[in-house]
Amino acid sequence: MAKTSYELAVELAVDITKLCSMIKGRQEYTKQLIRSASSISANIAEAKYAESNADFVHKLEIAQKETSETENWLVILWKSGAIEESVFKVFRNKCGKIRRMLIASITTVKAKEISKKSKP
Repeated sequence: MAKTSYELAVELAVDITKLCSMIKGRQEYTKQLIRSASSISANIAEAKYAESNADFVHKLEIAQKETSETENWLVILWKSGAIEESVFKVFRNKCGKIRRMLIASITTVKAKEISKKSKP
């Protein structure tokens, strides 16, 4: 069975936390990385109990932004030599998969809203 965006985001946060525990001397970056990675699943979790479709989309858009921020910190760690390129690529791919799932969910909800508005 395919994993949900929430399940993948939780896995990412756990894996990022484990990775960061092995990185020495880059605490200013690893703290930010853990925050942004864990924020992805937190915002997806909040979206489950959204007050409206607009609120749902907003939470997923925040999760999407946090995914982008997570990738940013991974780039910095890779470019600064704190992580290997192969490790960077694995995490970048995980972020990309989550982002694509979020975009699909956002697009679907927005399309349904447009469809509702266009019906007489």
